[in-house]
Amino acid sequence: MSEAARFAIVTTIVVGAATVLGSIIPTLMEGRAVVRAFDNMARQPSVADRIRGLLFVVMAILESGAIYVLLICLILLFANPFREMLGL
Repeated sequence: MSEAARFAIVTTIVVGAATVLGSIIPTLMEGRAVVRAFDNMARQPSVADRIRGLLFVVMAILESGAIYVLLICLILLFANPFREMLGL
């Protein structure tokens, strides 16, 4: 097996694992944030509007982290900067 083929296989495996972990972890954290926000809204209905606004901000931040992981994975998959460093 050539070095280029081995590099492509390893890159594909790493990108797949990073995509899976980069999407599962923010999804779990978003779920926990929603559950806790709803729990707090049920306990204190008077501050539900502030909690809802904060929840949207937190979910946007978590989702942007997942989008950055996707961006880095796409760069590694299609325009890998390490290919030139290794001479492949």
